[in-house]
Amino acid sequence: MTSSNIIILCAFAFYMLVMIGIGAFYSRGTKNNEDYFLGGRGLGAWTAAISAEASDMSGWLLMGLPGAFYLTGSGDIWIAIGLLIGTILNWIFVSKRLRRYTIKAGNSLTIPSFFENRFRDKGALKIVSAIIIALFFAVYTASAFSSGAKLFATLFGNDDNYSQIYIVGLIIAAVVILLYTLLGGFKAVCTTDLIQGMLMLVAILSVPIIAYAIISGNGGFDANLAKNGGITDVASFVNPMTVGGEPISWTGIVSGLAWGLGYFGMPHILVRFMAVKSEREIKKSGTIAIIWVTLAFIASFFIGILGRAFLTPQLNDTTSETVLIRMIQQIFSVNGILIFIGGIFLCGILAAIMSTADSQLLVTASAISEDMYKGVINKKASEKNSLLIGRIAVAVIAVIAFIIAIDPNSSIMGLVSDAWAGFGAAFGPVVLLALFWKRSNSAGALAGMISGALTVIIWDYIPFMGGATIGATTGLYSLAVGFPVAFVMMLVVSLITKNPSDEIVSEFESVKNYSE
Repeated sequence: MTSSNIIILCAFAFYMLVMIGIGAFYSRGTKNNEDYFLGGRGLGAWTAAISAEASDMSGWLLMGLPGAFYLTGSGDIWIAIGLLIGTILNWIFVSKRLRRYTIKAGNSLTIPSFFENRFRDKGALKIVSAIIIALFFAVYTASAFSSGAKLFATLFGNDDNYSQIYIVGLIIAAVVILLYTLLGGFKAVCTTDLIQGMLMLVAILSVPIIAYAIISGNGGFDANLAKNGGITDVASFVNPMTVGGEPISWTGIVSGLAWGLGYFGMPHILVRFMAVKSEREIKKSGTIAIIWVTLAFIASFFIGILGRAFLTPQLNDTTSETVLIRMIQQIFSVNGILIFIGGIFLCGILAAIMSTADSQLLVTASAISEDMYKGVINKKASEKNSLLIGRIAVAVIAVIAFIIAIDPNSSIMGLVSDAWAGFGAAFGPVVLLALFWKRSNSAGALAGMISGALTVIIWDYIPFMGGATIGATTGLYSLAVGFPVAFVMMLVVSLITKNPSDEIVSEFESVKNYSE
């Protein structure tokens, strides 16, 4: 191992120990399920905002999305535009209303329990919700683990031992994330997310600025793009209406924008809205979050575009997702101090990975512990036993995610895409209609949830089209299909089944005028 690698490893070790220490600190204040899964509804504006966005912007923001820009140019910017629109709409329309409703509806601690309390369901919604959460979060967490493993393999491996270092990195990422999630619960996760979110932002804003300065002093962007990136048609590369030099299709634009629909159904983001300590804090949180995510998307775009001009040798389909890692390595390789600073910046990538995986594991634990075990299987379970089941669930899902991510060639963007579509289609329409349509009922919610999840699974995983999936054949993102299918199904089934009770309607109306 080189001296540079040792310095970077020291930076990583310091960072991980701090994260584990935060988990240990908050473990002392975790006494019941509301503390462990919602932090006692006591999040401040900054913590809620940065935690929500950091838990969303996993390794795909710093690895998957820049890798896509690096390979094909600006055409994938429609994904970022869709996600930015989704973020804004989610904070403006969903955040405050969801917090109100979850308090009024039996002080719901989780999204599945909110569905049950909102519709006065007898358990079916909780069970189906918990199954969907466990299924898609296993895939989503796998993407975070894979990001961590690729980070370690890129930094400390080579062509001969890449696969072995990838496995070592996978183990380290899984163990550290598990430790502080198991110890401290929601408060630990949100506090570490605040630290990690700020570190992520510093890293992704600094690197493209420094890279551009270096390129500008060495012949300019166009010349370096041709020399290092093999791109001579600069206008086409930076044109959002082309992908890989070819005109973008309508399915490409629709698919990119459709990513924004996913926000309405992301349990690990929605639970942050539920945990904010007041509605005044939510308004402030929304402003902070929108600014953060706007800066993050802009930086991610420039990392991919500038990385194509900055890096040598060129990256390929397999290595393109390491563009930020390699830029940091090349920029901060002069001396020990700069190498250590580069190591801290690389911790920003690690932060993106960890801030998402911990949130996903915690939401999965709450679904299995609070919703399935205590809500259906053993309604008389004590807080202690319920917390134990939740922590066991965290470990089990982590193991499943580890197995999914064990292939070094797995695509971070592909894993995130599948999970994002699953949650967006299954939960997004149900959340929106539950909050804003008083005629919706439990039968409609169940129909929408199941149809959304099944549409994504069929679209992405069943090879109907001559050995290929419908998604691969059409090029249309499954969320663009699954979301409207689920929305229409919930509308239709709610209308053809019995009206909600007077009690449910009265509660719905009271939420409009609810104040603390």
